[in-house]
Amino acid sequence: MNASAVQPPPLPKPRPPIAPEKALRRLFLTLFLRGRSARGLRKDSAPTSIGQKLFGSIAIYTFFGIFALGFVRQPVFSLAIYLHGMTFVFLGMFVAASAGEVLFNKEEADILMHRPIAPRAFLWAKIRVLVEVSLWLAGAFNLVGFFVGALCVGGNWIFPFVHLTSTILEALLCTGTVVLIYQLCLRWFGRERLEGLMTMAQMLIAVLAVTAGQIMPRLISHPGASIQMDGPHWWIVLLPPAWFAGFDESFVSGGTVASWMLTLIALASTAAVLYFAFGKLAGSYESGVQALNESSTRKSKRTRTRRRFLDMLVNAPPLRWWLRDPVARASFLLSAAYLARDRETKLRVYPGLAPMLVLPFIFLFQDRENFMGSFGAAFTGAYLGLIPMMGLDLLKYSQQWQAADLFRNAPIAGPAQLCHGARRAVLVFLTLPLLVLFAVIVWLLQGGAAHWVLAIPGLLALPIYAMIPCVGGNAVPFSIPSAEAKSASRGIQMFGIMMIAIILAFAAQVAWKYGWFWWLVLGEAIVVSALYFSMRGSVKAARWAPID
Repeated sequence: MNASAVQPPPLPKPRPPIAPEKALRRLFLTLFLRGRSARGLRKDSAPTSIGQKLFGSIAIYTFFGIFALGFVRQPVFSLAIYLHGMTFVFLGMFVAASAGEVLFNKEEADILMHRPIAPRAFLWAKIRVLVEVSLWLAGAFNLVGFFVGALCVGGNWIFPFVHLTSTILEALLCTGTVVLIYQLCLRWFGRERLEGLMTMAQMLIAVLAVTAGQIMPRLISHPGASIQMDGPHWWIVLLPPAWFAGFDESFVSGGTVASWMLTLIALASTAAVLYFAFGKLAGSYESGVQALNESSTRKSKRTRTRRRFLDMLVNAPPLRWWLRDPVARASFLLSAAYLARDRETKLRVYPGLAPMLVLPFIFLFQDRENFMGSFGAAFTGAYLGLIPMMGLDLLKYSQQWQAADLFRNAPIAGPAQLCHGARRAVLVFLTLPLLVLFAVIVWLLQGGAAHWVLAIPGLLALPIYAMIPCVGGNAVPFSIPSAEAKSASRGIQMFGIMMIAIILAFAAQVAWKYGWFWWLVLGEAIVVSALYFSMRGSVKAARWAPID
């Protein structure tokens, strides 16, 4: 046999290398789906898609989207401004609460930043995941609206396609605006002030998003009205939801000159934000990540002053009496220190709570001479009573969650005192200042303290709301990975909080009107006391859950 006739099998063609953008996008999507913690992770049960990961949130968003059926007989613009207003709330809250952790994560920067990856590819990979998650949530809420738009006055079969396009543009604008603000803060103010500015920027974006979504119903309350640049609601054109509603009206029903101007504003603003955020200023992102990861060995005078202030505070009455247990005192100091100094904690907690301040302001500033004036005070008391519940829920998450395993090695029977220390820190440093702020606002707007009496039912419920996250020992601070914070569902919590506050406020208003208000307060005080001590006993009996 001729040896030359034996030919070796051909080598398989090498696969083309995966583009860095695709590899990074797959990496960050996997981190979003499975989290950054390997504890308790089972590969066979881990979610494989965004829809599977956010199934519960998507189902609830779809349910709330059913309210779009109320716009069947109204113009396209009314439906579009409602859908875009609420979508702007959801997307703004999600991006504002998530962007800081996603864009500036120290752990991944230590691994990836020294590799030959272009800053633009690194940034686009993260933004793409943020936008994909945003579109899943926005699509769920707008699902019913896609079909309702075809039945509206002036609507037709192309509305779903036009509205889908405008929703994608809205998601890009929300995400790009957050990134652009970070980059401008870094370029203009430098590294030393970037952390504080990032927190303020996220809070501002979250507040503006919720404010824009709440102002939209004022225009919707006039069915059939079209937007006028020189009309009484001219200021609506300053809000992004109106831009994209004009986009829908222009391409679906032809629109007016005003709607075409809004369309141009939507397209121009989105293009400008994308150009500067992901093109012109993309290099600032890399320097920003590197700058935030630089550690300073020199303790600032401001840090030393804060530490002395905290020590004086816990050693003076009444906190000295309230924090007699050393474990609760240590947990209180730890939580207070993180709320004051830790960048990652501030980027999660304060932007998460900031939108809660919008609704009480809206009710307090509405027609202070009639029914709504007193309702605003009652609603404020009920609404602010829920702040400790949200604050404790946000305080559980941290990128340094592994350090919380030290709590298990300490000679304590369970997590009760750790939960109580964190709860008291949230009450002192988050809830109390906001209560004082709104007390002053009510005093100035209502001309006295009479309306604050209606806030008593809401404030009485405050201890219960603060204890709810602690039940079962589930409020141990900084003990859960940040990736499991599920910030995409924060809009759902806002809906629930708003409904509870409205029900309690109306109950207080009706009881005051018919003369049995103090009986309501007495009955609520008895129920609250029984629930509080029952829940406190449950927290005391809690023991450490297994790690795996």
